[in-house]
Amino acid sequence: MDELRLNPAWYGPEHLALRETVRRFVAHEIAPHVNEWDEAGGFPRELYAKAADVGLLGLGFPEEYGGIAGVDYFHRLIASIELAQCGSGGVVASLMSHSIGAPPVAALGSPELKQRVLPDVLAGRRIAALAITEPSGGSDVAALRTTAVRDGDHYVVNGEKTFITSGIRADYLTVAVRTDPTARGARGLSILLVEGDTPGLTRTPLAKMGWWASDTAHLHFDQCRVPAANLVGPEGAGFLAVMLNFNAERFTLAAGAIGFAWVCYQEALAWARERHTFGKRLADHQVVRHRLVDMLTRIEAARAMLEETAWRLDHSPPGDAQLVASLCMLKNLATRTMQFCADAAVQTLGGMGYMRGTKSERIYREVKVNMIGGGAEEIMKDLAARQLGL
Repeated sequence: MDELRLNPAWYGPEHLALRETVRRFVAHEIAPHVNEWDEAGGFPRELYAKAADVGLLGLGFPEEYGGIAGVDYFHRLIASIELAQCGSGGVVASLMSHSIGAPPVAALGSPELKQRVLPDVLAGRRIAALAITEPSGGSDVAALRTTAVRDGDHYVVNGEKTFITSGIRADYLTVAVRTDPTARGARGLSILLVEGDTPGLTRTPLAKMGWWASDTAHLHFDQCRVPAANLVGPEGAGFLAVMLNFNAERFTLAAGAIGFAWVCYQEALAWARERHTFGKRLADHQVVRHRLVDMLTRIEAARAMLEETAWRLDHSPPGDAQLVASLCMLKNLATRTMQFCADAAVQTLGGMGYMRGTKSERIYREVKVNMIGGGAEEIMKDLAARQLGL
């Protein structure tokens, strides 16, 4: 197979057209440059506008702000898998950081805030990022400590965020804050849009195992005055907004992980067909063929669950317990599949798999961020168990 097999029952002409559009964009605008961008630690800002021109940034956002209506989760699935074919999670993560940074604004922001923020983000003129995680706690959103205290027409924000994708150059930061410092747990959490040039905001770049082409930042808020008009939704609605945002984020992470697993399989297959040892191709050795079959088996199983979960997302209420459990299990299955395939590909490529510049080497370094980001594997298992009443 030259491309990841999709179940034709789930897709119409518009899905396949999107697949070809994203595939051409990746082949022409991203894939030829990923090694250079990885080594440079970033990619040109102009790539955002190019992605917007082919409709990639607007998927699922309201048309009145430059988005594309009529998008279902199968569109998101296709876009994520095809973007992954570039073999660089860092490029994909930063290029699409608005897909987790902007939805709270689109869903809960005031009409004025939406009009001020969304058109520029969806056109690629501005970059949006999500700032939830703090140094004191990762997946435990209810324990966050960053505060926003109302002072007239502003909130005064103090605290820290870390591991923030696009955190260095984001123009808009969608920040989870505690607007009621006396409240505990999920109560008293809100969402504020903090502009990148806000006085008192400092950003420090973080060095990482993988995702080199994605800027990742530690943010420090020191008496940052943020207009009250930048409150996203009502005070106290932040925890619900974050939880709903996680559904799409976890699904997209899973789809991307399966796409990256497919990249590893393709690179290993090509190498096995070309490389000769002991007088025959690697692919003619039974142990190598079995390894390739094991990779494909896991990819096919994860892909089937991905498509079934896409259907559930399009037809179930967001808080449905079975849906949430399925998303958790899907993310774990998909990232485990990516992990297995990255390891198997590097093993198949041998010494070449350890060399910088192969896609499998890069993906091998990026596996763990997929297993941790959007909710660590252990958190996903526990959440699934609670949803299922185990």
